[in-house]
Amino acid sequence: MMTFLAEDQFNQYAALGVLLLMAIGFGAFNLVMTHMLGPRRTGAKKGIVYESGVNPLAETRRRFNVRFFVVAMTFLLFDVEIVFLYPWAANFGALGGEASETFGLPTLFLGRALFFVLTTIIAYMYAFRKGVFRYD
Repeated sequence: MMTFLAEDQFNQYAALGVLLLMAIGFGAFNLVMTHMLGPRRTGAKKGIVYESGVNPLAETRRRFNVRFFVVAMTFLLFDVEIVFLYPWAANFGALGGEASETFGLPTLFLGRALFFVLTTIIAYMYAFRKGVFRYD
């Protein structure tokens, strides 16, 4: 009986293993084929930066303002927030059931989600008031 249990557990992870091997194989195949079939020409024109058909005006390796990265991190923050809220919103209707009490599970989950959203909004308002998003 124990051998069957161990085989069932192995079979559960077999699909994950096959998917992982396929992903690694796909990446390795693309790298090898690009190296074998790709062009190998080099030169002065080939090495310059191409920016929409316009010749570069200045050095391309210049520093960006820190505020650019703050805006990017803010975007990522809201993006991750949506990723976490989407499954919650999709399953929120199934939380009630027939045994809905005065202060039940749906109210608790709604309060947690509102707290999550409000803390994000408060952090955004704080950053806005500090002038993080100004590009002076």
